[in-house]
Amino acid sequence: MTDDAPKIPLFTERVRRELYEQRVLVLDGALDDDNGTLLATSMLSLAAEDPASDIALWIHSPGGSVPSMLAIRDVMRLVPCEVSTLAIGMAASAGQFLLSAGTPGKRRALPHARILMHQGSAGIAGSAVELEMQADDLRQMRDTVLGLIADDTGQPFERLFEDSLHDRWYTAQQALDYGFIDAIVDSFGDIVPAGRSRLGFAAEEGALR
Repeated sequence: MTDDAPKIPLFTERVRRELYEQRVLVLDGALDDDNGTLLATSMLSLAAEDPASDIALWIHSPGGSVPSMLAIRDVMRLVPCEVSTLAIGMAASAGQFLLSAGTPGKRRALPHARILMHQGSAGIAGSAVELEMQADDLRQMRDTVLGLIADDTGQPFERLFEDSLHDRWYTAQQALDYGFIDAIVDSFGDIVPAGRSRLGFAAEEGALR
């Protein structure tokens, strides 16, 4: 690569810190145990620091860990703050689950975001008894997740079950109609963290010097 080649900006820790200071958390990429724990504990920390102001969770993710997404949802319900959610680009599987788990009225998507719902899958192996036990556990987990999505969207469990049997992609408008989100973003003011400066991170940083 030559020195003249265009530089691709990285989502650096500095950017994450600046967003955190604005009470914005970001799930970018697959959800795993590490970033799931970080998101959950960061949400708890922000709530302890200021239990009245909103927390924003911005999502661009292909999905990931079911235990992590359930843990984050539990924290979203536990903290006294309202948690707004925003789909940026893609909110698939666990991303869709967290998107629709936001505070009602504060779940949004960018106009060309795509949302994917499905039941997920997991490889199982072992003896016949072990396979049966694992299958029972997977069914219980599936029903738990679909039940929570039913609570968040207002859709009947039976419809969710049928619609999630195969990968089903939704446009932002379709996600709005289905109940995954409450609005499609059409202005910058829709996504600026409530109660925070609207002058931008650079202005805030300059004021601290």
